[in-house]
This record gives sequence, C-alpha cells and structure tokens, in this order.
Amino acid sequence: MVVMSTTIVIKPKKIFHWSDLKELWHYRELLYFFSWRDLKVRYKQTAIGAGWAIFQPLITMVVFTVFFGTLAKIPSDGVPYPIFVYVGLLFWQFFSSALGDTSNALIANQSIITKVYFPRLILPVSAVITKLVDFFIASLILLGLMFYYGYTPHLGGLILLPLLLIIAFMAAVGTGLSLAAINVKYRDVRYALPFFIQILLFVTPVIYPASIAGEYSKYLAINPMMGVIQNARATLLGTMPINWTLIGISALTSAILLLIGIYVFKKVERYFADIA
Repeated sequence: MVVMSTTIVIKPKKIFHWSDLKELWHYRELLYFFSWRDLKVRYKQTAIGAGWAIFQPLITMVVFTVFFGTLAKIPSDGVPYPIFVYVGLLFWQFFSSALGDTSNALIANQSIITKVYFPRLILPVSAVITKLVDFFIASLILLGLMFYYGYTPHLGGLILLPLLLIIAFMAAVGTGLSLAAINVKYRDVRYALPFFIQILLFVTPVIYPASIAGEYSKYLAINPMMGVIQNARATLLGTMPINWTLIGISALTSAILLLIGIYVFKKVERYFADIA
C-alpha cells in the first residue's frame, strides 16, 4: 500500500491580492486575540485602567487651552476653545497613536513572526483596532463638553463621522505599513517617528483653525488629517459648512497612502522572519 503525502509550501505574495482578504477573514479569531491581548497588556497593573484613554486627551486639552487659548489667544472659529481643541485632539491622537503602534507592530511581535505563519497584516490592523477602542472611550468626554456648552450635532452630520474615522484609519494604516516594513531593517524609525509626529501636529489644524493659514491652507490640504479634523468640527460644532472637496482630497490621499503601504509591506514581507 502506497501512502501519498502532501507538502504545502507557503510563499508570501509580492503584492496585495484579493485572496489576502479571505485569508484575513480566515484568521479573524487571531485578529481578535491580538487586539484583546494588546488592550489587556496596555492597562495591566495600572491604577485607573482604561481611564488613561480619557485622561491623556483631557489633560492635553486643558494644557492647550491654557497656553494657546488663554495666553496666546488663538482663534477658535467662534466656539469655546476647550471643545474646539478637544475635537481635533480626539481624531489626532487616534491617528498618531495608531501610526506609532502600527509602525512598531512587527518589532513588538518579533518572537511570534519568527516561529509561526499567519497573515502579517493582522499585526498592524490589530494595533489600530485597539486605538479605536480608546477613541470611543475618549469620546465620552466630548459628549460631556457638548452637553456643557450646548452643542447638538445634526443627525445628517453624525453619519459623516464614520467616514472621517475611516479616512483617518486608512491614513494611519497606510503610513504605518510602510514604516513597519522599513523599521524591520532600519531601527531608526522608532527614533525618528515621534519627532515626525510632533512636527506633523503643527501642520495639522489641531490647536488652530484651518482658516488661520490663509492662502497656505490649500497646501495643508494634502495632509489627510486636515480634512478629517476640519470637517469633524463642522459636523459636531457647526463652525463652517461641510467641505466635501476637502473630504474628497483627504480620502484620495489616504487611499493612496494605504495602497503604497500595502505594496511596500507585501514587497518585503518574505524577509521579515530573516531580518526581524
């Protein structure tokens, strides 16, 4: 009797293929496991636990209000500066923290990558999912501020918020995938990224309205987070009409960043286990 054996050879594809989406769905339980693990590790042995998701943007809002709103007298489109800056911080901290965790996802999980096969895209995606949880927890403070200052968003505007969150998601994942692939070989990324994010904060209308940039605002529109934050304020606070053109530019830029990130990530994926 002859026993036939089958050997399965797993070879990563050079570029993203639609079959990768099926593979991600097939490993969805692993995606849940990584996301839940990251949440538990982040708040393990902390006194206030998930309260840090609220504490960080709240304290940052207070500091920015004192220095930029009270002392520097930065305009806020006619709305109270605390709620003005908190809307910007809410989306900005989601983007910046997701970008930071995504770029370090492969290095942080080096021991797993070198031992077992699974779709590597799960790691950066799970890192962003945990930031979504922080985003929704921190949104509770925004609800309190809106009630305190008497702002009620329109139902039609609330429908726009998921789209803005998706744009921020694509921008963070796309940029993070490229940096994660580079970070595997060149560890300079972990040192340069915090500086880059800090600089990017000041070219994004987080602490100031986009109108203050004047004629230079059209150049800032290349930054996808400008469209996200400006239209989030328009939706929630009614500071100005919703700028669909700016949303389109932000969505297009984020989509390009995502495609580039996936291409770079898949291009070097086969070498992750060798050089990680």
